[in-house]
Amino acid sequence: MMKPLSLALLAAFLFAAPAQAETFEEAVALYSDKDYKAALQVAKPLAETGDVRAMAMLGTIYLNGLGVKKDVNAAVKWLTQAAEQNNAGAQFALAVHYLDETSGKPNMIEAKKWMERAANNGSVPAEHNMGLLAAGAGSGEPDWPRAKTWFEKAADKGFAEAQYNLAVLYAEGRGVEKNPVTAAEYFLKAAMQGMPDAALEYGVMVFRGDGVEKNEEIGAQWLLVAAQRGNAIAQNRVARVLAAGRGLKPDPIEAAKWHLLAAKGGRTDAWLEEFVSHLGETDLAEARKRADTWTSLHAAERAFANEKAAKSGG
Repeated sequence: MMKPLSLALLAAFLFAAPAQAETFEEAVALYSDKDYKAALQVAKPLAETGDVRAMAMLGTIYLNGLGVKKDVNAAVKWLTQAAEQNNAGAQFALAVHYLDETSGKPNMIEAKKWMERAANNGSVPAEHNMGLLAAGAGSGEPDWPRAKTWFEKAADKGFAEAQYNLAVLYAEGRGVEKNPVTAAEYFLKAAMQGMPDAALEYGVMVFRGDGVEKNEEIGAQWLLVAAQRGNAIAQNRVARVLAAGRGLKPDPIEAAKWHLLAAKGGRTDAWLEEFVSHLGETDLAEARKRADTWTSLHAAERAFANEKAAKSGG
């Protein structure tokens, strides 16, 4: 399944250009500190005198209702002014806005126009999204060779989602000749950047020896990485590995723990249900305790990561 870009990255690309005036630096500092109302007060006069970066900042503040009442019309006005002056971040923000179904019916014409301009202007997330659009996201028949070209541009610049999606194309032979070796290479690159789905896919390939040298121990470790990061399919795979003792030392209680977590995530498994049913009550209680502990820790880790991302602007 293709992976879209997280919208949390947006602010980072809007204000990436180096500031040229202390007043705008002040606006950026205030924005980073989440004092959006004060940031707006500093940025607005700059935008009105032609500062393109300040226009982009005003646009994102109004679009997201940061410190002020959400005002889509004002947001589009300022973002459009910045986009027309070749600000890649504003172009990307406009494209995302026009793709957003929650703000009304998507405007695919405007979305594709601004996304392509942002991509041609060097925006890596826009390059990735051009790949998604070419792959049929939103509407239209997939153009797999075009999707491959755009994914490759972003992937070769280190964009994890694009690396994953490019790996999918090579794994399935869409727009390119099927090549499990290249697929494994891109899955690994994305997995190394922390993508659970990529860690799952790479782990399966290594476990089976598909496109890479077979190694059940290393494959199982990658499956465990994905499982620890909350991927329900990987949790199911780890439960089976632990139950069967392939790649990991047999551990019925841990197998039951991961099965319980996978089932909670929507991944049922009749074979594992039968396996777990033969555990004693003491072991099953311990498995449930471990699953509950993992759930609490995982929730805390996600909350911390979200807070850290918000403080860093994406």
